Amino acid sequence: MSSTVLANCSSDNNSKSISTEQANQTMEFFQAIDKQDIAQVKRLIRDKANLEVVNKKGQTPLMYALYKAYNDIASLLIDAGANVNAQDDMLNSPFLYAGAEGNLKIAQKALSHGADFQVFNRYGGTALIPAAEKGHLDMVILLANTKGFPIDHVNNLGWTAIMEVVLIGKGSMQTQIQITKELIKAGVDVNIPDNKGVTALSRAIELGKKQIAELIKNAGGK
Repeated sequence: MSSTVLANCSSDNNSKSISTEQANQTMEFFQAIDKQDIAQVKRLIRDKANLEVVNKKGQTPLMYALYKAYNDIASLLIDAGANVNAQDDMLNSPFLYAGAEGNLKIAQKALSHGADFQVFNRYGGTALIPAAEKGHLDMVILLANTKGFPIDHVNNLGWTAIMEVVLIGKGSMQTQIQITKELIKAGVDVNIPDNKGVTALSRAIELGKKQIAELIKNAGGK
């Protein structure tokens, strides 16, 4: 057998070995997370396991841990260098998901570990927009006051964060009012219209949200 053939065989065997090793490593990571086995996660990190391996849904160990609401494991992975912007098949990233779920601890950690404000969710939105919609007041305060955060970003539906509160805001009316106040305080442009050319003030009046309409009007809304 020629040396070239031997070299090719050796290369193929090495590739298979690496592929098998990666598959085993992936399985180990997700199994450890399922069991909330922090010691095993720490061992994998210590052994320089690939933090960006993905499962069949495109989820990294960090993303998977967050879906499980295992903040301690997620924090370990972020501190170890896991990518807080890696998106899965749903276009969720750890940072975007933390914002949408009101997971303040992870959002704060992601902000200090390279959160990218130009990575958007499946609706073309930032972490702030769903946070505002779902009534996560503390998250809104955090993100709206983070230097460089695009507080006036318009998603694929044609909505800004303040428009989202007006149209489909969840939680109590008092929470929606407080979120509106915080967004205005942070300096959002209250006059950016939706994709039909209607402003947040007009929508608030139309939906009978009188207190929110008054806040927007007092902030220069038209």
